[in-house]
Amino acid sequence: MAVTTIQLGNVQVGATHRPLIIAELSGNHDQSLDKALAMVDAAAAAGAQAIKLQTYTADTMTLDIDSGEFFIDNPDSLWAGTSLYKLYQIAHTPWDWHQAIFERAKSHGMLAFSTPFDLTAVDFLESLNVPCYKIASFENTDHALLAAVAKTGKPVIMSTGMASIAELADAVDVLKRHGCTQLILLKCTSNYPARPVDANLLTIPHLAQLFDCQAGLSDHTTGIGVSIAAVALGATVIEKHFVLDRSEGGVDAEFSLEPFEMKQLVDETERAWTALGKVHYGVTDKEIASRKHRRSLYISADLAAGTVLTAENLRAIRPGLGLAPKYLELVLGRQVKADVKRGTALSWDLLL
Repeated sequence: MAVTTIQLGNVQVGATHRPLIIAELSGNHDQSLDKALAMVDAAAAAGAQAIKLQTYTADTMTLDIDSGEFFIDNPDSLWAGTSLYKLYQIAHTPWDWHQAIFERAKSHGMLAFSTPFDLTAVDFLESLNVPCYKIASFENTDHALLAAVAKTGKPVIMSTGMASIAELADAVDVLKRHGCTQLILLKCTSNYPARPVDANLLTIPHLAQLFDCQAGLSDHTTGIGVSIAAVALGATVIEKHFVLDRSEGGVDAEFSLEPFEMKQLVDETERAWTALGKVHYGVTDKEIASRKHRRSLYISADLAAGTVLTAENLRAIRPGLGLAPKYLELVLGRQVKADVKRGTALSWDLLL
């Protein structure tokens, strides 16, 4: 299953490529197509390589009931005091906007795709010829949806929030059996906003090894630090929710990045990826000139021929043009064979 490089539209994803940064538009467009298009423009200007939508309607997600388990009464929730149905009415991206948003993204050279939440959404996205699919954490146990996405033969990115290893194994098996050959799993904490302490980023390399695939992060924490750390652990994909201005609100605004923060994310994740390099010891090209500033053995007093070297007239100091300090004990007690001035780098041919 492991693929060194996965082609998502016009973007190559893998360890030898800079991390793919996905700007998740979610419902922060506030039901304005103009704002959604402006978000695409801003994400492109910030350097994000991809934008992602969510494809559902309130009716494909839940029932229009304002009580019981259909009502969000958790006081800690960002969406407390509303029903699931009303939340999804506010947050959904109208299906007739998708093509315009995708075309705007493509005009910037961006990858554009979506998360389907039911089978009708898969059929609709196929009609738009999306290059890949995203599976949300809350849907990673929906085997019928997984099978439908896998049957398209397109690469799949799946968030792993809340899923046990057994549930993930089942999900990956369903995807493989139905034709998925290119899979990226995203470590995800399905809490909004998520706490860094719950990120458990060490899971990222474990995911990659366990399921023999690429791994990344769907990040619901605030800021960019967690995402940068994920890249240091091998994440090839970073997904972050995006908003034009948090102060204007938006269903996911609290844990979304503004354009200048998205630019920082793009820049700093690439810096982290570049810094990973390879296993290397010894001098680099840029360090060659620095070697002369190491410590080495220098005569620290004017000496006459025959003078014995001691700790008072021989020191390990900078620069590094003399014998290496490791020879100090070996040369102490030996004599110089000629007059030597203070500041002379010690060499073997000075000694008797």
